[in-house]
Amino acid sequence: MGKIFCLFGKSNSGKDTIFKKLRDDDSMKLKPIVTYTTRPKRDKEKDGVEYYFIDEKKLNEYESMGKIIEKRTYSTVMGKWHYSTIDDGQIDFESGNYILITTLEAYKSIRNYFGENRIMPFYINVDDGIRLERALKREKGQHNPNYEEVCRRFLADNNDFSEEKLKECGIKKYYNNYDLEKCLCEIKNDINENI
Repeated sequence: MGKIFCLFGKSNSGKDTIFKKLRDDDSMKLKPIVTYTTRPKRDKEKDGVEYYFIDEKKLNEYESMGKIIEKRTYSTVMGKWHYSTIDDGQIDFESGNYILITTLEAYKSIRNYFGENRIMPFYINVDDGIRLERALKREKGQHNPNYEEVCRRFLADNNDFSEEKLKECGIKKYYNNYDLEKCLCEIKNDINENI
C-alpha cells in the first residue's frame, strides 16, 4: 500500500532542499507530486518541476470537473495567488510511494481526501531568525526582488504554523533543520520505517 509523505513548514525552513534530496535519492524510490499554482514563475523555476503554472481559467476548469483535492488562496502584494493539489492521475498507490511539499491546511485536506493511513506528515522546523536571513538572501537573487511579499509571507507563517494549529493536526514530531544531513537522515529513517 503506497503512502504520501508530506513535507511542510514555514517559508525558508529548507523544505525544497529536503524534497529535492529525497526525490533524487534512488534508494528511496519516492515519486514527486507536482502541485499547481497561478502565481508567477520565479527565476530558475520550471513548469512541471516546482509547480504546474496555470491561470485561473484552467484552475476553474479543474474545479468544475471535481478534480480539486485541496485549494488555497493567498492575498499577496501582487494580487491573489492560488495553490492547489489536483487529482490529475499523478497518484496511484498501487505503483509506489510519493513525496509532496504542502502546507498545514493542505495536509489536512489531503489526509481527509485519501485517508489518514495513507499520509505521513513531516514538519520542518527552523528558528525564525535563520529563516529570515535565508528569505532575504533568496530574494536578493531574484530578477525583481519583492521584499514586501517576503515580509507578508514571513508574518503569515507564524499564524499558519501556530502551535495550536500544529496540535490540531496531530503534529507531535518536529524535524529540526539546523544540520541538513542530520535532518535528512532522521526523515529517511522515519520514511523507511513506514514503507
